[in-house]
Amino acid sequence: MRTALPCALALILLALPARAESDAAVITVLVDNAKVMRLPERTQTVVVGNPIIADVTLQKNGVVVLTGKSYGSTNLIALDAAGAMLAESQIRVEAPQTAVITVQRGLDRESYSCTPNCQPSMQLGDSLKYFGEVSQQAENRRKLATDR
Repeated sequence: MRTALPCALALILLALPARAESDAAVITVLVDNAKVMRLPERTQTVVVGNPIIADVTLQKNGVVVLTGKSYGSTNLIALDAAGAMLAESQIRVEAPQTAVITVQRGLDRESYSCTPNCQPSMQLGDSLKYFGEVSQQAENRRKLATDR
């Protein structure tokens, strides 16, 4: 009889609807991509819980540009001029699913963007040696374009 109560409680908990990350809206953006979204027009301040994961730039009339910087989730809070909260949203930054091929060799990982031909593409999580080599090539190319 004593085992029936814990089993009954477990069944009741399983029957309850699963709660989402929060009651707030969930906004998904890909890493290294931007998304335009609208907040209430009275928005004066936008706070991102973890700016390593996402960044926002407040434009006019409540329009913000949300940029995915690193994989993970964080929150975004919109405040009016008096500091009152107008809106809160969850932000989820995900990896691109299309056109990226990942090559795993033991613990070493390399990423390639195949749009349509496969070329090296730095992605978070790539091995340090590969990431460093590809980023150095990209930096050298950027310098050649701007040194003129």
